[in-house]
Formats: sequence, structure tokens, C-alpha cells
Amino acid sequence: MEVKNTNTPDEDRTFEKGKIELVKIGETTVGRAVFQPGWRWSTHVKPIAKTKSCQAPHLQYQISGILHVVMDDGTERDIKAGEVALIPPGHDGWVVETNQS
Repeated sequence: MEVKNTNTPDEDRTFEKGKIELVKIGETTVGRAVFQPGWRWSTHVKPIAKTKSCQAPHLQYQISGILHVVMDDGTERDIKAGEVALIPPGHDGWVVETNQS
């Protein structure tokens, strides 16, 4: 058994209008992402990733706000608080709405 805490991530990735905190556990990496209003993958991460679209697959639970995702094939969807999404490689995404206290 292995237990880790997301409050002490193994890696932090910070970029304009966002950050991702990564915890590596077993053969898996779990991330907690926080995106600010105005964040967009193609604007704020694409220059770092140097790929046409995000090539990382994501299994995510949306805690708050709305994230709009557009796949390379044109399929698009809003992911809302409380939803779980499986997003394959080849997508862009941006913050539509945030719920911040």
C-alpha cells in the first residue's frame, strides 16, 4: 500500500494563469490542476509543450467551474463541476467559468 498527499506534490508545473501539482504513486501520476479565468491550453501551454494540441490523456474530476474542451476532430463539450471526464490525446481546452470563494 502506498498513500501520498496532494498538498505535498512531487512536482509543480506553473505557467501563466495556471498550475498543475503532480503526485507520483506506483505506476501512476495524479495531478491537481488550477486554471484561472482566461486560461487556455493553446495560449498558455502550447508554447511550452510545442505540440499542435494537448497530447496527454486525462481522466479528470471537475471540482469547480466549467472547462470547454475541443478535440482535434471538432468534437466539443463543456465539463462542469461534479462531472468525470475521459479526454484522449488531441485536444484544446479553456476556462469558461470559475467558482472561486
